[in-house]
Amino acid sequence: MNMSEISFDPDLIRRYDKAGPRYTSYPTAVQFHEGFAEREYKDVAINSNATHQPLSLYFHLPFCDTICFYCACNKIVTKNRKHTAPYLQRLFQEIAMQAALFDQNRTVTQLHWGGGTPTFLSHAEMRELMSETRRYFKLLDDDSGEYSIEVDPREANTETINLLRELGFNRLSLGVQDFEPAVQKAVNRIQSEAITEEVIQAARASGFHSVSIDLMYGLPLQTVNTFSQTLDKVIAMSPDRLSVFNYAHMPQMFKTQRQINESDLPSADEKLNILQLCVQKLTAAGYVYIGMDHFAKPDDELALAQKNGTLYRNFQGYSTQSECDLIAMGITSISKVGDSYCQNVKTIKEYEERIDNGHLPMFRGIGLTADDLLRREIISQLICHFNLDIPRVENQYNIKFTEYFDVEFSELEQMQQDGLLNYSSTHMQVLPVGKFLIRNICMIFDKYLRESGEKRFSKVI
Repeated sequence: MNMSEISFDPDLIRRYDKAGPRYTSYPTAVQFHEGFAEREYKDVAINSNATHQPLSLYFHLPFCDTICFYCACNKIVTKNRKHTAPYLQRLFQEIAMQAALFDQNRTVTQLHWGGGTPTFLSHAEMRELMSETRRYFKLLDDDSGEYSIEVDPREANTETINLLRELGFNRLSLGVQDFEPAVQKAVNRIQSEAITEEVIQAARASGFHSVSIDLMYGLPLQTVNTFSQTLDKVIAMSPDRLSVFNYAHMPQMFKTQRQINESDLPSADEKLNILQLCVQKLTAAGYVYIGMDHFAKPDDELALAQKNGTLYRNFQGYSTQSECDLIAMGITSISKVGDSYCQNVKTIKEYEERIDNGHLPMFRGIGLTADDLLRREIISQLICHFNLDIPRVENQYNIKFTEYFDVEFSELEQMQQDGLLNYSSTHMQVLPVGKFLIRNICMIFDKYLRESGEKRFSKVI
């Protein structure tokens, strides 16, 4: 079967459209606890050096000039650019403390600046942050690393893009969401096509390997017709990748979303129609459906990684390099080192206090059990590759699949009857109609979700 083949069944999607995790990790952050923090993380980090695996670095830069009402990210909204200096000073200290735990010969093959708005920093601050990173970690100088940054086109111009390329970035992700003026006004993100186009052209001219655009469906005042026009404009810009995120309206969890007029949100049916339109237009334009909310050109690294079986999923979404220890720095960021996850504190005040007292700013995490590792492997294979080699899993984890997952079996049977997947003693294959419901399939193997009935997640579609 063609891996990129997908099929859209609105009735089936409606039936399965319930809340569930996005599986950027398993176990999810809901399971993190304060019994696993700095001391435990340090032990795991030091032991990880025996693997000689490369490193992946993530930096959370939380500042934004204006607030987008839909945003569920951890951010600090301010017009005062001076707020970045004290944060960066602590970040530089965290870089030094983290680097001390890892062998200096471990190469950084992945690096990512996320936010907030990383380009909120001044050009001098960007230079300094990359300089401090190079001082303590072994970065690649041959442009072979996957060094990416999230860019708000309203906070960048050609000069900014040229600087980022000079600093070593070679992949760019642009927030757009929607080009329709009424929608932009409703979510407080006014962004012209011209400034978006300028950033894309600058990225191409300066030799960025990949340009990605983020869109969002389910925003206030969106319709099939208006979003169709946005898609036409985006396709004309020819990004290498596209992320089309489902807007999850959860004002009880995210205060900024309370500024959205709920009566302006599209109906569930309209939202589904918009998603179907996205699939039709993007696949007709030659994009491959990677999974979840990601599309890519057939020659893009994500599509190639999926084709050759090396695609991976982490806190930044789909990725091409699984064999890395991820060191995450800055507030709220989550590291994945060895068989563990560990998260930094969420506020600037706590972050400053921990760093000033000479501590890594971690407050909770989890060490993975043998069961966690088994279930993570299954979820990862399904969400990245839409299939599972059952004998390989049985050999690797020394289990009998049907016995170990006897509780899950009845749900797999139901999904097989519904045409979401084919299941046998040797193989599980997600069918074209099941690809949009991959989160539901993964949820079957989520022991914690089964035991807790956790409701804190967004809906699948």
